Amino acid sequence: MERARMLKEEGNEFVKKGNHKKAVEKYSESLKLNKECATYTNRALCYLTLKQYKEAAQDCTEALKLDPKNVKALYRRAQALKALKVSQEFLKGF
Repeated sequence: MERARMLKEEGNEFVKKGNHKKAVEKYSESLKLNKECATYTNRALCYLTLKQYKEAAQDCTEALKLDPKNVKALYRRAQALKALKVSQEFLKGF
């Protein structure tokens, strides 16, 4: 757990520096050790910035499995799906 937290914090530092690719790497390592809602939403933010919308939506869906009312996950998934120009039919699957 401690290692996962440290990796997440390293990811946060990379985000502050604008290095979203490196942040994704750190968040991914952290998630291998501990599935945490905040880490998924943080990585989703990076994916949005990197225009990797499918990955962002997937991370938000994982976050919502852990916390169905997480506002950041709901908002970021909506951003990703809008960017993907997803049809209403596809949205029904979420």
